[in-house]
Amino acid sequence: MNETQRLHGLFEREWEAWMARYPTWASSLGDRRFNDRWDDLRPEAIEAWNARIEAVIRELDSFDSASLSAEDLLNRDLLRLHYANDAEEHRRGLHCLVLNQRHGPQTADELGSYLRFETVKDFEDWIGRVRAVPAYLAQAQELLAEGVRRRIVHPRVIMERVPRQLDAQIVVNPTESPFFRPFNTLPECIAAEHRENLASEARAAIETGIVPAFARFREFFVEEYLPGCFSEVGIWQMPDGNETYRFLVREHTTRDLSPDEVHDIGLAEVARIKAQMHEVMRQTGFTGSLGGFFAFLRTDPRFYYACPEELLAGYRSLCKRIDPCLVKLFGVLPRMPYGVEPIPDTIAPDTTTAYYSRPATDGSRAGTYYVNVYRPETRPRYEMVPLSLHEAVPGHHLQISLAMEGNLPRFRRHLAYHAYTEGWALYAERLGEEMGLYEDPYDRFGRLSFAMWRAARLVIDTGIHWKRWTRTQGISFLRDHTPKSELDITNEVDRYIAWPGQALSYAIGEITMRELRQQAEETLGSSFDLRAFHDTVLSTGAVPLDALSRHVKRWMDGRDGGRADGLPESGNDTR
Repeated sequence: MNETQRLHGLFEREWEAWMARYPTWASSLGDRRFNDRWDDLRPEAIEAWNARIEAVIRELDSFDSASLSAEDLLNRDLLRLHYANDAEEHRRGLHCLVLNQRHGPQTADELGSYLRFETVKDFEDWIGRVRAVPAYLAQAQELLAEGVRRRIVHPRVIMERVPRQLDAQIVVNPTESPFFRPFNTLPECIAAEHRENLASEARAAIETGIVPAFARFREFFVEEYLPGCFSEVGIWQMPDGNETYRFLVREHTTRDLSPDEVHDIGLAEVARIKAQMHEVMRQTGFTGSLGGFFAFLRTDPRFYYACPEELLAGYRSLCKRIDPCLVKLFGVLPRMPYGVEPIPDTIAPDTTTAYYSRPATDGSRAGTYYVNVYRPETRPRYEMVPLSLHEAVPGHHLQISLAMEGNLPRFRRHLAYHAYTEGWALYAERLGEEMGLYEDPYDRFGRLSFAMWRAARLVIDTGIHWKRWTRTQGISFLRDHTPKSELDITNEVDRYIAWPGQALSYAIGEITMRELRQQAEETLGSSFDLRAFHDTVLSTGAVPLDALSRHVKRWMDGRDGGRADGLPESGNDTR
């Protein structure tokens, strides 16, 4: 076996290991082999997995680089970087943060919305998962308790949202449990006696297992975990918190930037976008201050739908307008379709405006653009175009589906370097101008408000986790610089508190892509082809920004844009 064969054998082996280690992820991708189990959160399982990835890092280092193609050097280095980041997160104890206000065991039932329920086995597997929930909660509780002992916890202000979410799982009637939903629509192809037996088993597992287990978990959470949470916000409170944040900045931006550098980039971007906001505001005829314009946008009924149903219909209609425009800007489009669905009621009050869920790898489930229709009076129409461009097409759905359909090793089709994936989605918002979707100054101001929102993230995230801002400072900064509603502002800032560093990826990635396009336009002049540029950027799958830059520059030089060098030595390890 030569080095190339050995490397690709390792890739396949590791993919299979990922599926077994993360069965909920496997299920969401359409791999049904592990549909009766949850991820194993036992300390011994976590330690064994970490020992495994440390061994794989050493194995990857044993390959003869001179014997590998440029593309395989990149493949090797990307897997190594992914595992090095995982190992560093483990060393810093971040696996103890097993839940927050947006996801965790309290939202485990949502997995059911990603699965196929067509056969008796599908329902039996789900019953197996339902029966395993008490053990899953006990494992999560042990991790949370370890976090309290090690002072690796979230701030109390965001964790106080969780008990209400737990209450939704503690039902009197088991048929009202979110875990019972698949049994409300048992297919007619299953015999009647089987349907009743399956539903009966599910009710019993919920009544005797899930409900008391969540009640115990809630008692632990309120009486032991919440009192152990930080009274202030910011990861700086954790042991070695400043260095942990430095690591997270590098991990999420894929660039060697310090928190102070990111903060300064954010302030510069805020100033740039603010000047553009003033210009577009004048185009609307508004004569007051920018703050006054924000207040007008937040309160004038013309900018809002009257009910959730109308808001959802508006999103669906908008996406149908966007889809035909894609051929103007892209030569290669994905085969996989997508749908638009409301965010589940159980988490809608505590989560952000929208998010995207990738399709199943076996084609059994399309991509899904989830929109928040809770309190439609807080969801302005002028945000809908940039939001849909970001989450659906040409943003996440187009980029992720192309990666999944591409000729890449399986692990690369699903890597999520946020500086690339979120940077692309933010760049995609700008493409609405070239697609003719921003039809009036209010629409254009909506795009600028989204750009400002992501620039403000650079300031707020580093402010909270590095400069020790309070939550109130973060909320005030976002309120002063965007017209977003108070509900969105609070949920956004709480998201940054719960996920240090991730919010930095958007603007840092978008700035890089914007700069690459400008370089290509200047270098190629009249021969610049926008569709070819976009196809080149999307052909790599998610990669660190330095790898993307080299890939695009090779394309500009007329070399093979389909090949990519390995990462520079400094990019091989984050420790």
